[in-house]
Amino acid sequence: MRKGIYILPNSLTMCGMFSGFYAILAALKGDYVHAAWAIMIAMVFDGLDGWIARLTNSTTRFGIELDSLSDLVAFGVAPAVVLYKWSLIPFGRIGWAAAFLFVACGALRLARYNVQMGSTEKKSFTGMPIPGAAAIVAATAIFYNEMGWSAVKSVFILFLAFVLSILMVSTLRFHGAKELDFRERKPFWILVAIAVILAVMVMHPEIALFVFAMLYLAVGIIENTYIYYTKYKLIKERQ
Repeated sequence: MRKGIYILPNSLTMCGMFSGFYAILAALKGDYVHAAWAIMIAMVFDGLDGWIARLTNSTTRFGIELDSLSDLVAFGVAPAVVLYKWSLIPFGRIGWAAAFLFVACGALRLARYNVQMGSTEKKSFTGMPIPGAAAIVAATAIFYNEMGWSAVKSVFILFLAFVLSILMVSTLRFHGAKELDFRERKPFWILVAIAVILAVMVMHPEIALFVFAMLYLAVGIIENTYIYYTKYKLIKERQ
């Protein structure tokens, strides 16, 4: 600390924390759409700070710890407040228990990630990453507002809160952007896919975000189910 800190990556981390704090304030005022978009913006800063730190070789232990605290605010507390104020209040104790579970599992997920960093989490994530869970909550809130649906005392939202909490602390494997190495050559179809995704996002971002978020959730569950089923079959065949 006496040698100083790197300003650029840590400033981006603080911007992500600010976006998360704004999302909390917006949710408390009942402005769930702005809160959800603020969480999405926090995801952009979360991706940028790590990328800039690696690019400029300015990764430090201080930056890692600050990033975890920022993630807990932006992707743990903020989505939980959105869930509770937006949908879960009428459920009473079950509602605030679900919101607290989201925060607690997010904190546990971040703690486990910090411990396993550089070993088991070199490529894919063990458990759903907390930004992914927050993005699903935010995309769902944006989608419901776009469709004009009410989420008050929604059983689906309550179920989603519990599922995301469990997935964050599970040992299931989820993919992330860190698996992509932009320094290597990639197949041509990847560039085509990026163009298609951008076109869909421009046409209707509210619906596109929700579809992509649900696909991420569904593909992760299906892929892990297939992996565990394959392992189970191999064990049975050896017996």
